[in-house]
Amino acid sequence: MASSSNEIMSNPASVEEMTLAVKWAGKEYTVRVCGDDSVGELKRRICELTNVLPKRQKLLNVKAGVKPAQDSSLLSQLALKPGIKILMMGTVEDEIFVDPVSAPEILDDFELGEEDTVDIKDAEVNKAKLRRRVDQYKLTLLNPSRPGKKCLVLDIDYTIYDHRSTAENTKELLRPHVHEMLKAVYPAYDIIIWSATSLKWVEIRMKELGVLNNENYKITALLDHLAMITVQSASRGVFDCKPLGIIWAKCPEYHSGNTIMFDDLKRNFVMNPQNGLVIKPYRKAHMNRATDRELVGLTEYLLSIAELEDLSHLDHRRWYEYIEHQWKP
Repeated sequence: MASSSNEIMSNPASVEEMTLAVKWAGKEYTVRVCGDDSVGELKRRICELTNVLPKRQKLLNVKAGVKPAQDSSLLSQLALKPGIKILMMGTVEDEIFVDPVSAPEILDDFELGEEDTVDIKDAEVNKAKLRRRVDQYKLTLLNPSRPGKKCLVLDIDYTIYDHRSTAENTKELLRPHVHEMLKAVYPAYDIIIWSATSLKWVEIRMKELGVLNNENYKITALLDHLAMITVQSASRGVFDCKPLGIIWAKCPEYHSGNTIMFDDLKRNFVMNPQNGLVIKPYRKAHMNRATDRELVGLTEYLLSIAELEDLSHLDHRRWYEYIEHQWKP
């Protein structure tokens, strides 16, 4: 059974900062983490220093008993001796990025109970992780934010792009009406792309799809997997999520009252449940391209709520009903 948030918070070892040495390719790197961080989080920190993606890393002496520790294992639960030097094997991605998948396939999103959600977003241990991530993560603006605009945060995989299907041209896998939606909402919304993959992949794919340097709209910023944090649910264990607080801290003009996030995985906005809208996943592009109109309806929704002063009171789960009510004669 997974430990509860309260158990983690009551364990002094879980919040104590740990300084670890990582040896790779003949060099030694210093990584600072906390006991409440997971092995997956440790790999993200190593990635920041080495550019070796977490999925490429093999930490030879980070073990749970006699077996290699899983990414979901918390560091406080492992027997990491003081002064340990972690030996890593791994390869930096080639300059020509041939592998588009930097995150594991997740098809079974789970529903968190209201109590779980409250515990996660309000837990001091997770607030502390967010503060550390704000300090560590460097957010570069591609285009300046615009005063008075709301913020639309978009996932990529299965939200606006079918990353698992094959095609001769990647544009065939772009969700229908993406460009039309972004053009229509751009006058009212700054647009941020956040993917649970590497920044390099995000940049390459968005350029290929014509999302970057588009004449009809501009992208404010790109975020990647390094901006995510690991949280723990008593019922669902350890998993990663996308805390909007990192955007709000880096760009104070955005906040809970003017931000909306589209993602096909509800777990990704567990730290900000009021700001997230679960979009219908876009898979099997060749079969669904002609019939998928999810973004047509969501464009109407975004335009309908654009003039509201505060979006935080909306129930985005009922966005269809909101449109129907707004457009009734």
